[in-house]
Amino acid sequence: MRASITRVGGVVVAVAFAAGLLGGLAVWALWALTHRSPGTNLTGCDVPKVARDVLPSVVTLSVSGPSASGTGSGVVVRTPIDGAGSVQGVPRGRDYIITNDHVIAPQGQPGQIRVTYADGHSSAATLVGRDPLTDLAVVTAQDPSSNARAISVGSTGDLVVGQPVVALGAPLGLTSTVTSGIVSATDRYVRVPSESGATHHLVGAVQTDASINPGNSGGALVNCSRQLVGINSAGAAPGGEGGSVGLGFAIPSSLFAPLASEMIATGTVRHPTLGLQVAEVTAALARQYGLPPGLFVQAVTGPAADADLRPGDVITTIGGQAVRSVDDLNALELHATPGDSVKVEFTRDGGSHTVSVTVGQAD
Repeated sequence: MRASITRVGGVVVAVAFAAGLLGGLAVWALWALTHRSPGTNLTGCDVPKVARDVLPSVVTLSVSGPSASGTGSGVVVRTPIDGAGSVQGVPRGRDYIITNDHVIAPQGQPGQIRVTYADGHSSAATLVGRDPLTDLAVVTAQDPSSNARAISVGSTGDLVVGQPVVALGAPLGLTSTVTSGIVSATDRYVRVPSESGATHHLVGAVQTDASINPGNSGGALVNCSRQLVGINSAGAAPGGEGGSVGLGFAIPSSLFAPLASEMIATGTVRHPTLGLQVAEVTAALARQYGLPPGLFVQAVTGPAADADLRPGDVITTIGGQAVRSVDDLNALELHATPGDSVKVEFTRDGGSHTVSVTVGQAD
């Protein structure tokens, strides 16, 4: 089993992706997957009915890449996707599979994809679009199962802390696995490094104590009304430990629905941008050149150029938040809305300045 990890707030966040089962599963893994967590007996939530109705919408994805292979999960949705609004170019009444980018692109490179449905039917699949920044991807089966059932998408905005939820997927390669728990928190921001060295940004993520194990990536997080509210993407554990300890994160429907629709329409995603190409001012550089901590501007386009930011400026805050890394900039841009005005503080020739930058949209 292989997992990318990073420390976030004292825990290790691991991309929930299984590289295959070698020599069978350890006894502890089987126990963890077949025993119910404390949140399984959830008052007012008929978990068996949820599982029975939703499992036909959840698939297992087997991916063989140029340098790596593995298994993950995916969820069948039908266009137009609920909550996505009107996206020009999206065909009506067609089924697609939403999953994570790290599932279809082991080591950062897309591989050959095969879909296995809950009824055992298998088909080759085609990549429709991917967005490594938010760890989302869309694929379509070349020969879909006649028993596949597209899932209804629910509103993340309706979720409350303590609400029961159910996670479905293929952890450790075990297809059609179901775990349950509650919403532990909403609107989390989590950085997750990928095996290619890049960073995925989970924005507005749903946190749950439903077990999210390697292989759950791309699977469904649903409410008790059997609506898809999240795409399971990462699990967390104390440093040095593996498996699920009750900290899982899912990409919310408020994000995956519009982004998946855009990928279906165009094959890609246009993110909000400030038009900045920057590099981190390290502590060593700050001491050597007398610069403040922040982001050194290497190049400007569009919004930043219009605001008269220039190469050589050092940005210290954006929207009142200190910025120290390219990841900080990416996270702020993902939270922004094109047309918004954002105050940017920076230094130039030893002096401090502030400008307003109108958020644009990347080409």
